[in-house]
Amino acid sequence: MTSTIDTKEIGKPKRQRRHVRTLTEIWPLGDEKTWKEGIRGVDADVPSISKSIVNHVQTSLARQAYNLDNLGAYQAVALSARDDLIVNWNDTQLQYSRSSQKRAYYFSLEFLMGRTLDNALLNLGLKNEFSESANKLGFNLEDLIDCERDAALGNGGLGRLAACYLDSSASTELPMWGYGLRYKYGIFQQLISSDGSQLEAPDPWLNNTNPWELPRTDVTVDIRFYGYAERIGDSGKAIWSGGQEVLAVAYDVMIPGYHTKTTNNLRLWESKPKRGFDLNSFNAGDYEQAVQASNSAENITAVLYPNDNTMVGKELRLKQQYFWTAASLNDMMRRFKNQGKPIEEFSDYVAIQLNDTHPTLAIPELMRLLIDEEDLPWDKAWTIVTNTFFFTNHTVLPEALEKWPVPLVQHLLPRHMQIIFDINMHFLQQVEHKFPGDRDRLARMSIILEGTPQYVRMANLACIGSRKVNGVAELHSELVKTTILKDFVDFYGISKFSNVTNGITPRRWLDQCNPLLSNLITETLKLKKEVWLKDLFKLEGLLQHVDDPTFQKKWAAVKQSNKERLANHVENTLGIKVNTSAMFDVQIKRLHEYKRQTLNLLGVVHRYLALKAMTPEERKKVNPRVVFFAGKAAPGYYIAKLTIRLIVNVARVINADPDTSPYLEMFFLPDYSVSLAEILIPASDLSQHISTAGTEASGTSNMKFCLNGGLLLGTVDGANIEIAEEVGESNVFFFGHLTPAVDELRHQHTYHPVPIEKKSPALAAVLNEISAGRFGDGGTYEPLLNTIRQGDYYLITEDFDSYVQALSMVDAAYQDRTEWIKKSIRTSAKMGKFSSDRAILTYAEEYWNVEPIKVQ
Repeated sequence: MTSTIDTKEIGKPKRQRRHVRTLTEIWPLGDEKTWKEGIRGVDADVPSISKSIVNHVQTSLARQAYNLDNLGAYQAVALSARDDLIVNWNDTQLQYSRSSQKRAYYFSLEFLMGRTLDNALLNLGLKNEFSESANKLGFNLEDLIDCERDAALGNGGLGRLAACYLDSSASTELPMWGYGLRYKYGIFQQLISSDGSQLEAPDPWLNNTNPWELPRTDVTVDIRFYGYAERIGDSGKAIWSGGQEVLAVAYDVMIPGYHTKTTNNLRLWESKPKRGFDLNSFNAGDYEQAVQASNSAENITAVLYPNDNTMVGKELRLKQQYFWTAASLNDMMRRFKNQGKPIEEFSDYVAIQLNDTHPTLAIPELMRLLIDEEDLPWDKAWTIVTNTFFFTNHTVLPEALEKWPVPLVQHLLPRHMQIIFDINMHFLQQVEHKFPGDRDRLARMSIILEGTPQYVRMANLACIGSRKVNGVAELHSELVKTTILKDFVDFYGISKFSNVTNGITPRRWLDQCNPLLSNLITETLKLKKEVWLKDLFKLEGLLQHVDDPTFQKKWAAVKQSNKERLANHVENTLGIKVNTSAMFDVQIKRLHEYKRQTLNLLGVVHRYLALKAMTPEERKKVNPRVVFFAGKAAPGYYIAKLTIRLIVNVARVINADPDTSPYLEMFFLPDYSVSLAEILIPASDLSQHISTAGTEASGTSNMKFCLNGGLLLGTVDGANIEIAEEVGESNVFFFGHLTPAVDELRHQHTYHPVPIEKKSPALAAVLNEISAGRFGDGGTYEPLLNTIRQGDYYLITEDFDSYVQALSMVDAAYQDRTEWIKKSIRTSAKMGKFSSDRAILTYAEEYWNVEPIKVQ
């Protein structure tokens, strides 16, 4: 008999294994004694670690002492550390499976992880042992750490917050996984051209392989796009078929907790074609067609935030969001079913936190799984969904709230558009019942924004489909409740809406990035590091030493050493020497008009013009200042990119001016990353957080700077307010209009404009100097300057004079070095509230109902 082959199955991967962990104490396979004799523990002594490193050089890299460079040594050390993480990871996952407790899952489109080796060794408590082993093998561990590229999995504060929460979940022993995408080229590598413009290049972070990830080729999920959805009678069910299918392949990254065996997981998905190569097309000479399916699938996880100025870019972004959420939910559903529980109990064992609106498609996707695949009726499915999801809002800027054209969603995800329409209909019927006849309210609360075309409002969908909604700072949460989600507060009641102020992990943002300060704190508090790093309120013990001159000198010496480290970095990368006796003033954020890098820049130009107008004797009395900028602008954000160009060209003029350069320098450091932040933050004397009041949800870089003893200059916005409450307003420098005044000021701009020359002559002089070509062709910058002259939505004209006054107050305060050091110490000492451990435990206790699990 001749066997037959289904040609459609050729090239398809074999069915993935079920990936089940045993839930019993009975040994599952082979001879128990033989297995247990072969199971290794964590290598914790120098001889074992050295042997492991050499083993990886010999077998994993196929190299030897004669041909091993720093990069090879880094890979061997990383693989050795990863082995230790895997031992703890396996024990952790087995403990989770056996305990059968509720787990949390953190959905974030970004995870800005930074480098892993240093963090892993510190959390394992083995950095000294690995350092000694590396020395014995002829390498310096710090040099090897510098060989690692930052993981290109994020861009800004959203991704860094997610990374801090992963660290804190493991350190507090919470059963939590992260789910994201494995971007091949990250967002982009930032280069600066000869004219000062930002250029974008692919970030080839995976070129030398990533030793920290485990490819899970046996964990795959089929993901469908396009096709058509056919409803089945009145049951609410439908069959979705046809279209394109791609494969989601899992990659796992271990997340070690600090001073605990708990090691959680970050699962990243990579897109692959179902059949990657069309041999028939290739043999027919159509080589492009032969790889078209492969390229189309792999594009999904090629780049973070593809430029969405085109419809093709919009479609790719939406594809990314569905691909990631669908793969993650299918993976979680498989894990839940392995427990043998009825599907109705899904929300008793699973809590999903939506980090902003990017993962909102998980709501209709879970409905699809429950209705179409699990045969649940609509009401039961909706009850499960609304008890599973929790939504964190990160913005009150209307233009930043995601909206997708209905025709695009219908084309790409026809079944999900049906479900979204159904969710909307059921919801609006409830709204009409509670507020009969209020059609304006129905229009505002509808998931569908009417127009041509219609749009799907993702924030509305996330709010309707989640059990609880939170903002990320007290002011922001109030604004959410009184502005963008006010109608939903009226409908659901206040209890659904609350606040969890963001936090940062002190392990990376103090112990790792500022070891000199960490050691000084440990020595001064007379506590073990693992005590105060897991209870940051212990820093208040430093207040007893504020007036101790010896401690002040040690504190100042640490800051000076960090400034010299940053100066060395600038000299190595830009070839320019930096005055380390000057005040270091830092603003590092993604470029956006509301973050007002432009205000900072205009303040620098004002300072430069004032210096030029002084006599040499007058300049000698001025407080020397070095200003640092860093951050990326989105590829399609023209005004933000123009801001970078102006910063770079102003810096070139200022730094080359012999009259002023001893008193004022400015640098734009390209290709901002976590690793660069770890050098900049400990070196800052002052950091700027100067968003227009009411626009910054929270910010976390403000917390990092303050934790490292940098003082804060800012508006009364976001977490700046709570930082001031903790450290005392005498230790921060506030300026600018307050949030309640913003709308009225914008109204006045539109209907009763006042010329800038009258409102702020100092600002008018600065703008005129730029237009006149003092820093290069003034015409180039007119589109940027016109955003201030015409409309000025972000209130630069209103806040400029107040900002300049605040800078003068900073100068005066810095002249009294002893009092400045005291302010610095007090600031660090009062940052206990801003640990991400506090934030993640709040989510666990007040939102998810998830309890810590001690790994034995």
